[in-house]
Parts: sequence; C-alpha cells; structure tokens
Amino acid sequence: MTTVTVSAGARLHVGFQNLSLARERLYGGIGIGLDEPRLTVTAEPAATVDADDPLAQEYARRAADVLDVSGVSIAMEERLSRHVGLGSGTQIALSVLAATARAHDLDPRTRDRAPAMGRGGRSGVGVATFEDGGFVVDAGHPTNRFTTEPPAEGDWTVPPVVARHDLPTEWRFLVVAPDADPGRSGEDEDASMRSVVERADPAVADEIAGVVTRKLLPAAAEGRLEAFGEAIAEIGRKNGAWYADAQGGVFRPPAGALVESLSDCPVLSGVGQSSWGPVVYGVTDAAHADEAERAARTALDELDLGGGVLLARAATDGARIREAPSDR
Repeated sequence: MTTVTVSAGARLHVGFQNLSLARERLYGGIGIGLDEPRLTVTAEPAATVDADDPLAQEYARRAADVLDVSGVSIAMEERLSRHVGLGSGTQIALSVLAATARAHDLDPRTRDRAPAMGRGGRSGVGVATFEDGGFVVDAGHPTNRFTTEPPAEGDWTVPPVVARHDLPTEWRFLVVAPDADPGRSGEDEDASMRSVVERADPAVADEIAGVVTRKLLPAAAEGRLEAFGEAIAEIGRKNGAWYADAQGGVFRPPAGALVESLSDCPVLSGVGQSSWGPVVYGVTDAAHADEAERAARTALDELDLGGGVLLARAATDGARIREAPSDR
C-alpha cells in the first residue's frame, strides 16, 4: 500500500480584470502563488471515505465519486487558515483530489476535474498556482455564460492562463493576517458577487486593462519590483471601488486601516487586500524584509489588532506530490 503526500502553497488574489456584464469576458483573475504557508494532506487507498477534517471529508467524497474509486483515507498534516484570502478552499479541494488519485495510481488531471470539485468557477488563479506556482493572469469566462447567475456547479471549464511568470527569488511577499472575522464564502459570497456584478462600472475594467498590459505584465516579465508593486496596488484599489458597497469601503475593515498604515512604509510596495480579506499583503525584497515585518507588527499594535505576520517567496512550482510505502 502507498501513502501519498500532497503539499500546496497559499495564494494571494490581487483582483479581477472585469466585473461588468458590459464586457465580453467576466472575472479574469490576477494573483500570486506563495511558497508558504502550506497545506499538506496524506492519503491512502481505502474501502470507504474517511478524513480527520470535515471539509477534507467533503472533498474526499467528491474525489472518490469523480475518480470512481472505492474510497480514501485522508489526514491533514498542515492547514491554511480558511476564508481569510489565502485560497484555502481550492488548495484543499485539489490536494485531496490529487492525493486520492495518486493513491489509486490514477492521473489527477486537476484542471479538468476542478469544476467537478466545485473550484474554478470564477478565478482560475488557485488552480493555476496549484499546477505551477508563479504570478498568474487568467482569461476569465465568457460573459454570456456567467451572467448574474453562474452556471450550474461543474458546468464550466477553468479559465486558461494567459500570462505566467516566475518572480525574482529575492522578492518577499509580506502577508499580514489580522485577528478579524473571516472573509465571505459560499452563498454569502455568491450573493455579494451577484450584487457587485449587477452594478459594476465597465469603465473601471477598461482602466484595469491598461494597467495590466502597460504596467503589470512588463514589470513581472522584467522583474521590476516597484513597478510591479505599483501596478498591483492600483488594480487592488480599482477592484475595491467595485466592492465598496458590498464590503464597507475600498478595503474591508480592518484591512483598510492596515493597508493605509503599510502604504506609508518606504520599503513596501503593492500593498493591498487578498480576495475578501482580511489578509493584507505587500511586496519587498530580502534586504528589507526585516524592516517590512517590523512595520507590519507595529501597524497591528497601533491598530490594537492581534494577528500573524509572514514573509514568503513567490512559488516557483506547483503542489509537491510524494509517494512512499505505507507503514501499515
């Protein structure tokens, strides 16, 4: 019997390229895979489905159905905080799928099967970073299929990657996770997204398109940190204008106060909110990482917020899969 271990890094979600029904493509995610924090699961083939975590159990049942296998035993070794902006849902779903497939000596085909696992229905960033890491821009979905009501679950394909770059190894992403209510998910997120899409100004999408093509992609390709940071900060704020009514401001509280505080830090660029937050991020380099971390801890203290601070490299690879003989 084989034990399969799958370890996947978190991701940051900078924003979408378009949320207006007046444009041909809807969504179009922009994000970065991180080398840490990580989610790690182990799997062994089994006659039934069993997991030591409720969400892993749900996805293990789906995986067994999708793969048409008898069952799997799943254990969570490392966890990502859920609904904070780190992409935990997609990473656990695809990790469980890949681990279950490999435990049964099958090809996971994670991109093809992600919709059946309920993932990739808006952004394709989480799937793409699970596959290959890096900085990713996806193509979005045809607007005529994703109106105010998305297609039935699984009735879509994950949007293709239109740009991917490895970012310089000396860059560091500051990840600040304040102690705050989780971001939106599930039916609450769906309702909020419907509201945003129904009212989104298409002019904002046109502005973002210019930032992506003339600023962000050249900066990523050339490894220019400050230009990259300026571009993701601008995209984040323009996305926030779409979400302002739904989340109580350009950035949701208390992420907004953290963003404003860290934007004044001279060694940080590209400060923004990941997904619905409350995680806040910024980018610096290895030489200034300690100063950036001190600024983040000072900001948390001054705002009377608990929380964690992490500095991470951008991932240069996707999920790591390892197989070993079982101890059983």
